[in-house]
Amino acid sequence: MKESIEAKWLKKMAFEVEVAGHKIIIDAKENVGGEDKGPQPKPFMLVALGGCTAMDVVSILAKMRVELDDFKVRVEGDLTEEHPKHFHKMKVIYEFTGKNLPMDKIQKAVNLSEERYCGVSASYREAMELTSEIIIHES
Repeated sequence: MKESIEAKWLKKMAFEVEVAGHKIIIDAKENVGGEDKGPQPKPFMLVALGGCTAMDVVSILAKMRVELDDFKVRVEGDLTEEHPKHFHKMKVIYEFTGKNLPMDKIQKAVNLSEERYCGVSASYREAMELTSEIIIHES
């Protein structure tokens, strides 16, 4: 199986990127020749990890019949100081809100995503340190 994207130059540092029929504008900040018409590419690595694991977790918890009032995932990435600047560490923070949420099922869902199902986690784990944290808010 193969995935692909297309990035079409719009001028200066801006590109229109097409992903599975969806278009996204990426650009650079003005201080490096862009016009800040869209996000820079590197943060999409955080988006890929957050989206991948979040979708896994909600799917697994639904199968476990765990009802959530709210759920969000935040991903923090630490970049190297030297060029090429790249992420050397990422942390995923899972925040769940609900009544009497079962920590054992939540932990299992997160572990399954991180260790078995999320292909982004699997790829990134080869290149950097990945950590996570679970926060539960009672509603």
